[in-house]
Amino acid sequence: MTDIKSMNLSELTAYLVDYGFEKFRAKQVLSWIKQDADSFDDMTNIPLKLRDFLKENAYLACADIERVQRSKLDVTSKYLFRLYDGEYVEGVLMSYHHGRSMCISSQVGCKMGCTFCATGKSGFSRSLTASEMIAQIRSAELDCGERVSNVVLMGMGEPFDNYDNVIRFLKLVSSEDSLNIGMRHITISTCGIVPRMRDFADLELQCGLSVSLHAPNDEARLRTMPVNRRYPIAQVMDASRYYVNKTNRRITFEYALIDGENDSDETARELAELLKGLLCHVNLIPVNNVTGAGYKKSSLKRQRAFVDILTAAGINATVRRTLGSDIDASCGQLKRKYMKGDV
Repeated sequence: MTDIKSMNLSELTAYLVDYGFEKFRAKQVLSWIKQDADSFDDMTNIPLKLRDFLKENAYLACADIERVQRSKLDVTSKYLFRLYDGEYVEGVLMSYHHGRSMCISSQVGCKMGCTFCATGKSGFSRSLTASEMIAQIRSAELDCGERVSNVVLMGMGEPFDNYDNVIRFLKLVSSEDSLNIGMRHITISTCGIVPRMRDFADLELQCGLSVSLHAPNDEARLRTMPVNRRYPIAQVMDASRYYVNKTNRRITFEYALIDGENDSDETARELAELLKGLLCHVNLIPVNNVTGAGYKKSSLKRQRAFVDILTAAGINATVRRTLGSDIDASCGQLKRKYMKGDV
């Protein structure tokens, strides 16, 4: 079955023409997609022959809202989305002074196995299509009644393990034929898939790149991030410098502060030395509670000390504000709570 919602106008036109339909039908179908049609039968101004063809050969990807949890601490909502094949992913809608931001998933589960993240503990099923990523945003917009202005691919999955679909998503979602969200308002987070970081830099897109670092040396990073065996820190840093030099854009490093693990003054100084001279920002994230992980977030005193050391060394650093913690909607807490048929 063909996922026509992942096609742009020229691709959809070519697809329909190949099967003997007129070129202008593609614009009609695309118009219905933009109106959130969830059935080909809803497309009343196209011939029955075309509707029947689409029903037999294509499908309309969805991210139907199965459940919504709304935080009592802040304006954050966590969604459980049901996909067309019965799989589930989670996404988070947040409110900032600049508008609504949406954290979306790129895979059902994750292969990376970071020890502080709940997603990997729930296993991996498959990657999402571009249209399924867009559908998460659109479903949240319809639920809240507002436009999503910023998107981060920091939900379930490793975006660069689903590289082709993610790049297709970026090009679609930023187009007038879709949600028209500018690439400068989109950020991709990776745990450091080095070849894809370089490929992404070569595209010279205007969206942001965030790299999960979480430690300044291989020994410490390997304790929490198995991916470091394949792509050690030296390679990740070379790719990060390549990205900055190629795009002239600042790169962000995500750093989960774990009590007694990676939050000492010595570690902060080592991190500052590692990042010296690089156009970057360090986003410090007090580690969130994940069942079975056994980690505790760093104290406020430790957080401040860590920031002060980085700042004194000329490294831009801030502590991320925790949102949605009462509904397990914070970083590292998203997971496949339901498998097929469990709801």
